[in-house]
Amino acid sequence: MSGHAIDPALYRDRDAVPVRRALISVSDKTGLLDLAEALSAAGVEIVSTGSTASTIRDAGFSVTDVSAVTGFPESLDGRVKTLHPGIHAGVLADLRLESHEQQLADLGIAAFELVVVNLYPFVETVASGAAAPAVVENIDIGGPALVRAAAKNHANVAIAVSPASYAQIVKSLTLGGTTLAQRQRLAGEAFAHTAAYDTAVAAWFAENVGVRADHAAAGTEAGTEAGTEESRVGFPEHVALEGDRLATLRYGENSHQAAALYASPAGTGIAQAEQLHGKEMSYNNYVDADAALRAAYDFAEPAVAIIKHANPCGIAVASPDAVDAIADAHRRAHACDPVSAYGGVIAANRPVTRAMAEVVKDIFTEVVIAPAFEPEALEVLTTKKNIRLLVLPGGFARPTQEVRQVSGGLLVQEVDSFDAFSSEGWTLVAGPEADAATRADLEFAWRACRSVKSNAILLADGGASVGVGMGQVNRVDSCHLAVTRAGERATGSVAASDAFFPFADGLQVLLEAGVRAVVQPGGSIRDEEVVAAATAAGVTMYFTGERHFFH
Repeated sequence: MSGHAIDPALYRDRDAVPVRRALISVSDKTGLLDLAEALSAAGVEIVSTGSTASTIRDAGFSVTDVSAVTGFPESLDGRVKTLHPGIHAGVLADLRLESHEQQLADLGIAAFELVVVNLYPFVETVASGAAAPAVVENIDIGGPALVRAAAKNHANVAIAVSPASYAQIVKSLTLGGTTLAQRQRLAGEAFAHTAAYDTAVAAWFAENVGVRADHAAAGTEAGTEAGTEESRVGFPEHVALEGDRLATLRYGENSHQAAALYASPAGTGIAQAEQLHGKEMSYNNYVDADAALRAAYDFAEPAVAIIKHANPCGIAVASPDAVDAIADAHRRAHACDPVSAYGGVIAANRPVTRAMAEVVKDIFTEVVIAPAFEPEALEVLTTKKNIRLLVLPGGFARPTQEVRQVSGGLLVQEVDSFDAFSSEGWTLVAGPEADAATRADLEFAWRACRSVKSNAILLADGGASVGVGMGQVNRVDSCHLAVTRAGERATGSVAASDAFFPFADGLQVLLEAGVRAVVQPGGSIRDEEVVAAATAAGVTMYFTGERHFFH
């Protein structure tokens, strides 16, 4: 439905709008009193709500309660405060129109030229782990309505949704009022703010409040296979991305591409990392650091992953008897492919120690990211001017869903959370049962293989990768690559394949290199041929029943 049509000739030009009356209702009180002081000094009438009004009044500034304007008390535990014509008419009146000005006069309602609103801390409440009732109570209703009303009426009203905007508002008080260009810019920020807020609420509902049950019911009523599939994954009808811009990067994947970093509300990962030292992070640094975190944090044991171009060139866990576990894990990961590790990104799932730092400082490394750095480790690494050192103040957690942009839309999938890395659920299909050490290596290889781009083959020995074949368009080439990189270390290693062997030729490459055991999903129409090759070689082979494609 289209909006109301008004003859453009009736509009009067209005650029500078002096601020005479302001409505303020904020959850975040940052900068509030400085703003109130400036408004009071400029003779601006301040109308406010609840705790915001109390804060302003307690500081000695004059303030009018919203209830005095509406003639209606705040009610329902504060759920109803500003939802009243006495407020919204003053925000929405388009004073470029004489008819709107006359209607306000007839109704005895004064206009607002400034609205300052930030919303209930919904995202922060979710991040705190609060129970559902508390989360729901922090869904703002009146706030977004005011923000959108003021933003729509930016021809007459300035809307500030962030304390970062207060300085420009204060400056405008001394310059005769807010300008149209300023109000337009603030309106754009306001609409982005409410859009992000609504997206966060919708995302929480999609994950937490009955979406799966609703979809299941819809599928049952329709009696369709599609409905059943929808209920299985619980995807909402609509999805939107949101994030706050943290940085504009020097460039993107290549120097001719612009790029920026955005952080998801309540996210826990590379976007929230704090940089302690080194050059500015690049787009590719962030991509590689994220891949490194995913690989290192796939393990409960002390682990290190070294990444180059989003692929591992070394993953290892510490030896059980290591004196310095994380230093040992790094040494073993680096030994997998020292050539590729040059210029790589390192992630550790434990604090970086001085012993690890002493080794890293002599290796050209772009980024080191970890939950913390020991003070002595920082002393060592900060002697290298350019190395980027990042910490994860909130830790690391895989998202529940992953989003990938495609032309014309988005692909959304559940994160690969198939955690059957224990050999207890595997099926022995060839060779003798593996001993405890071999089982441990197979489990390590199967877990580490998840971080390698398909087609993926990973050779491991003693809890460390010794050869990685990744990203090839056929599995035979990946096998050759893994064996070539492992060299003599291939003999006696174990192998993991992220998907089944379609023919025995890829497996044969591994067998000829001296691999002692293999783990793979199985499921090929030629499984018998592949199993027969392993049996003939006397090599142990397990099927997991699930693959780990990573494109």
